[in-house]
Amino acid sequence: MREVRPLSLRARLTCGLLVLLTVCCAVVGVVACVALRDVLTDRLDEQLVQATDRLPASLGSASQARATSAGQGDTRGQMQGTLGVLLRDGTLLDSAIVDAGEGTAAGLSSADVVSLAAVRPDGQAHSVRLSEVGSYRVVSVEGDEGKLLITGLPLKPVADAARELQLVCLTVFGVALAITGLAGVLWIRRSLKPLHDVAAVATEITRLPLASGEVRLPPLASHTDPRTEVGAVGAALNRMMGHVEQALTQRQHSQERLRRFAADASHELRTPLAALRGYAELSLAGTAPVPAKVLRALRRIQKTSAHMGELVDELLLLARIDAGRPLARERVDLTLLALEGIEDARAAGPDHGWCLDLPDSPVVIEGDPQRLRQVLANLLANAHLHTPAGTRVTLSLRSEEDDASPPGAGHPRGTVLLTVADDGPGVPTAFQSGIFDRFVRGDDRGAGAAAGSGLGLSIVAAVIEAHGGSVRLSSGPEATAFTVLLPVGEPDRTVAAVGRSARGCAAAKDRASEGVPGRPGRESNSRPISPS
Repeated sequence: MREVRPLSLRARLTCGLLVLLTVCCAVVGVVACVALRDVLTDRLDEQLVQATDRLPASLGSASQARATSAGQGDTRGQMQGTLGVLLRDGTLLDSAIVDAGEGTAAGLSSADVVSLAAVRPDGQAHSVRLSEVGSYRVVSVEGDEGKLLITGLPLKPVADAARELQLVCLTVFGVALAITGLAGVLWIRRSLKPLHDVAAVATEITRLPLASGEVRLPPLASHTDPRTEVGAVGAALNRMMGHVEQALTQRQHSQERLRRFAADASHELRTPLAALRGYAELSLAGTAPVPAKVLRALRRIQKTSAHMGELVDELLLLARIDAGRPLARERVDLTLLALEGIEDARAAGPDHGWCLDLPDSPVVIEGDPQRLRQVLANLLANAHLHTPAGTRVTLSLRSEEDDASPPGAGHPRGTVLLTVADDGPGVPTAFQSGIFDRFVRGDDRGAGAAAGSGLGLSIVAAVIEAHGGSVRLSSGPEATAFTVLLPVGEPDRTVAAVGRSARGCAAAKDRASEGVPGRPGRESNSRPISPS
């Protein structure tokens, strides 16, 4: 069933105005027609009283016997259409009707005679519908010898006048409604223009990227007179916009201070951490004997300082991306990065099954090779750290401009799809909505894996967005996939040749790695995936 579109305020006001005006015109027309009919009927009754019993009395007069036999009667002073009837005991003795100044036989039917005989002889006017001559106002009086003398005047002139008034009312009121409707539309449009301006300002505000930080708000509403409804709305909107602008400015300043703090702290921490790590390595490289307890402490210091150095580098990278610093822009063959990433992942996680799915032609984009390499490393490390041994991890790369891309993939042309999928237990539903937020980690208890910093996937999202792309997660039992979408570049012959050679090398490595423990097909323990 088709949904009915709601009417606008302007349309409702216009329709309401026209409906009210139509009702008023109808009432005026009906009252005018009824009043005219009553006035004309009263005048007709006055004329009827003056002409009472003259014509019917002449029908039964002896002096008018010859005229009576001719059905004429005394028509002197009688208006056109005057009816005279002579009855006795319900029997029609004679009748006449004035036509062209002379009386002629009325030609009443038996039903008409019955209707006339039913009129009370009280000397008052009554309305009678006669089938042969039409509607009449008649007066009945008693004559001699039990006769009834009935005089009637036609109601046709009254009906004609009322009909003419109805036509005049319809014409005049119709024109008045059309003119009023047009004028009402213009007037209502003019009256509602301030409200339209306020709505336009509110609509423009909704189109602003308020979530991106401090933005320039549109000009404030100009109609702010609180004595009017529109002015009250405009004043409230301006106050709200002032609060929003103040809140956005404060949030932007807070974010800038936080970014500067993160960048400055990360930069300042790099030097002492490097010194701490250097001293630990120097102590471990010494030839003098070191107690076992001290040796374990030095190695722990070295490992912890390395981890803290990585964390500082990640924080510094996020701070630079948040500050809007541009990344390097050069031609990058993602096929080569995929080969290097899967090789490093295989070395770090020999207990997993690593698979590589590359297209026949190289996939080239414009971007920062170092940061894209970090994206691949983080996604593969996430699959390795948060899935049990024997999990199959597949890195696939596809360009929507390739002829081999499946039809109906649902992605725009000129898009690169890089997917890291595994058949692990999946990401818990509670973590999926915020998995790309910073410092979000799952529960690693009992996993036997080192807990991550919670920045790996947030770095992935930040780097990909800085390249004009996006990343998304789809996860379920035994099926988890991180899909990266990037704009594609134009490959050249040099990169294509390197890509074909690298893919041949990758195929050889895949064939040589068959039989390595932890390859696909091995049973694994089920444990949740959590973001790195």
